Amino acid sequence: MSSENEYIEKELLIRGIEINYLFVCKTKLWYFAKGITMEHESDIVDLGKFLHEKCYFGEEKEVLIGTINIDFIKKKDIVEIHEVKKSKTMEKAHEMQALYYIYYLKRYGIKAKAILNYPKLRETKEIILDGREKEVEDAIKDIEKIKSMPNPPKPKKSKICKKCAYYELCWI
Repeated sequence: MSSENEYIEKELLIRGIEINYLFVCKTKLWYFAKGITMEHESDIVDLGKFLHEKCYFGEEKEVLIGTINIDFIKKKDIVEIHEVKKSKTMEKAHEMQALYYIYYLKRYGIKAKAILNYPKLRETKEIILDGREKEVEDAIKDIEKIKSMPNPPKPKKSKICKKCAYYELCWI
């Protein structure tokens, strides 16, 4: 295996949800990366799953490619990656997750763009990589650094904390 392929394989062990969590909360990312998952107890996560399941009939859903799990894909001249999101509250995290998916597929020679779907808002947003590879690579490095820490980063109080599945781990 060439060193370039080794780099690609190491780099692409990051999951899309980890990119998302990096921009939501680094403490949440650390817990998740260590196998401490609390989402199964979250009503907000359940609502997101419900929206995902009930919207976009006829689409191939939950497409797993390596370490990424895409909500659904449309195959056209260029592959369309679709991510279904509940609200725009964490839009930067959604955008970076979509950019990572495009970046991931590009590393394997697949040209793609992403569409963020906000069914409750009846809105979509198109995301293209368009020279933003370094931004994705910096996020990957940040994730690797956080995952290698022996203890979680100190949580930062935010308006989203009380709705987070990890709230009790951070604040009680």
